[in-house]
Amino acid sequence: MKSTRKAKVVVVGSLHYDIMVDAPDRPKKGETVTGYSWHPKFGGKGGNQAVAAAMADADVSMVGAVGDDDFGRFLLTKLQAANVDVSRVERRPGVGSGMSVAIADSSGDYGAVIVSGANLLVKTEAVEEQVLWSRAGALVLQNEMAEEINIAAARAARKASVQVCLNAAPYRHLPEALSQSVDLLIVNAIEAEQLGGLEVNDLNSARAAAEKLALHYPAVVVTAGGDGVAGCENGKQPIVLEALPVKLISTHGAGDVFVGTLVSAIASGQGFEASLRIANEAAAAHVSTPAN
Repeated sequence: MKSTRKAKVVVVGSLHYDIMVDAPDRPKKGETVTGYSWHPKFGGKGGNQAVAAAMADADVSMVGAVGDDDFGRFLLTKLQAANVDVSRVERRPGVGSGMSVAIADSSGDYGAVIVSGANLLVKTEAVEEQVLWSRAGALVLQNEMAEEINIAAARAARKASVQVCLNAAPYRHLPEALSQSVDLLIVNAIEAEQLGGLEVNDLNSARAAAEKLALHYPAVVVTAGGDGVAGCENGKQPIVLEALPVKLISTHGAGDVFVGTLVSAIASGQGFEASLRIANEAAAAHVSTPAN
């Protein structure tokens, strides 16, 4: 087993003030559903992944933006409470912080609408300072940020010999300027199908999708929800892990916990398969824990 070290992870990503609604079902078009309750929650893929990486014992630096409003102050407080460095989170006056409304149904599944707000106003200068990349082992990106920021961050990370990990969610076309810099691609079943053209509906198809995408990326992870996860490094045999048997409470944020934990483990020197197992366990604990 490789020796591990304290990892430094840089997360360039979104911050959202989430309004969580518990309801018997999600409304269809034109339908009104009476919910049970609602509560605010820290969110945004970038923010969730930063906190997850910090909880997995990484030193985490967050690059992002919030508005000069109550939502923004809430988000910064939560990051600081998780020991995430927020010195590169911009505070933008006159602009609303990112937010979302998520409806969780009685099965534990959910749907959400996001409003990006300040997240789309991060400046490229924020990722170009060499000191940001000092001691860093990995960069985490997602598709909730402006494309030019992801490209600038990936280029800066590669220049500093830092691994680039892209959680390509939500799906959008990946320009060559970004895809050619990616060392680890992480996608769910829907995103894998959109990027690789293979339908993913179980672990076998997740394995096939990971294998196909790994022809174009050094390493790929395809999460298949309650079935499990498949990973493949270019030129190697795929790794398939079944989901751990737990009582499902809510899937909200599980993918972000998986990503943050996975990248933290990889950056600390854990091998690919060991990192997948650690992340799989963290996601299982998350979906089976109340009030995430």
